[in-house]
Amino acid sequence: MTNKKPEIKTWKNLEAAFAGESMAYQKYMYFAKIARKNGDEDVAKLFEETARHETGHAEGHLRNLYPMELMTTEECLKVASEGEHFEYTEMYPQYAKTAREEGADAHLIKEFMDGAEECKEHAQIFKAKWDQKRVEKVSKVFNALAKVEQEHYENYKAALDKQPKGKFSVSDDYLKENPNS
Repeated sequence: MTNKKPEIKTWKNLEAAFAGESMAYQKYMYFAKIARKNGDEDVAKLFEETARHETGHAEGHLRNLYPMELMTTEECLKVASEGEHFEYTEMYPQYAKTAREEGADAHLIKEFMDGAEECKEHAQIFKAKWDQKRVEKVSKVFNALAKVEQEHYENYKAALDKQPKGKFSVSDDYLKENPNS
């Protein structure tokens, strides 16, 4: 990753602050639906306005975690793919296991397992796009090289066309100076 994670508490604090602000946004948007359902439009708007602020705070933390000037689209896809991979291979399966061990309601276990399946799909989509971007980048390099090689060919062909027709010979002086030729 271009922005390698330092093993310092401040980095962990940024990650936790980002997670907290992101959760607050989702929670307040959900609370706004509840308030609106209960006929409290002013309270719903208050929750929505506060949620927008939380989004701004979360993005500020992201700018520190993943500075835009250091990130490429490919790097973003890689980070996203790795995050989704973690969620479907470790996080959700562990949550489902714990829920089963604790005798949680079946719908909670199902929610964790469904989350794992969705994350698996997301990871595959991100990885496919990441792979496509890498192939496109390599393809651009080869296309550029093909143009250069075509230019070389045309230059050599033009030089060859200027050579006298008939037998091509090497001078005796050249052969004396370059005996291994």
